[in-house]
Amino acid sequence: MTTTDDPVLLSDDSDGVRTLTLNRPHRKNAISPELWVALRDALNDAGRDRRVRSLVITGAGGAFCSGADIGIPDDIHPTYKLARLTDVALALHELPKPTVAKVTGVAVGAGWNLALGCDLVVATPESTFSQIFSKRGLSIDLGGSWLLPKLVGLQQAKRLALLAETIDAAEAFALNLVTWVVSAAEIDAFVGDLAGRLAAGPPIALAQTKALLNEGADRTLRDALANEARAQIGNFATADAAAAYAAFSERREPSFTGRWALSKSDSKTGEESE
Repeated sequence: MTTTDDPVLLSDDSDGVRTLTLNRPHRKNAISPELWVALRDALNDAGRDRRVRSLVITGAGGAFCSGADIGIPDDIHPTYKLARLTDVALALHELPKPTVAKVTGVAVGAGWNLALGCDLVVATPESTFSQIFSKRGLSIDLGGSWLLPKLVGLQQAKRLALLAETIDAAEAFALNLVTWVVSAAEIDAFVGDLAGRLAAGPPIALAQTKALLNEGADRTLRDALANEARAQIGNFATADAAAAYAAFSERREPSFTGRWALSKSDSKTGEESE
């Protein structure tokens, strides 16, 4: 059982995988002002830390997140309150590492949009989801107005947001709002293996692929092709492309580092590459 002295966000690192656990189980991990700030800082730190190769977000105590905790008095101007949400949504969206939401129990309101902001979502059959905002007299936030139409189309997005229905994991999967549904007994091992595979991937290439996919939804084909060419040039300058070719020819798995591959003799300045 957690107390007021327990950290609102737990962080654990294992073999390149960082797991962030929302730790307010007594409130089904509803996000307090303190937790918004802690989550923003943790996401920014994960983006800067080269040891982190993939990120998992989950919740303690059998729930993912029941949304923003509107029961906590907070006298600051609403502009600053919403800035906390904006900071988290952008930090998650722009994080140059693949992200996985591990959803057990409820994912409601901003909590569901936190999961949708991750690159991949794993849920259990018992998980439930709701864009509950309208039942609270509020409009959709934490990027839901951008995420939902892209994932399910405009009509289904309106249905979910306007009616604030609760749907189960099977329907969420059918609507492409969940990537996998696995049993509660298997989800830890499944997400561990998934995050491990992402962490073993080429970090520069994965970061660029994630950014290209995120940006491509709002670009013309000409823009997308230009961005792809720019990104691929950067990939060819890492050791990972050569490592992948060598591993393929030798029929083994490659080891990716993201290291800059230009040698000292290739540099015009004669400076060592990093």
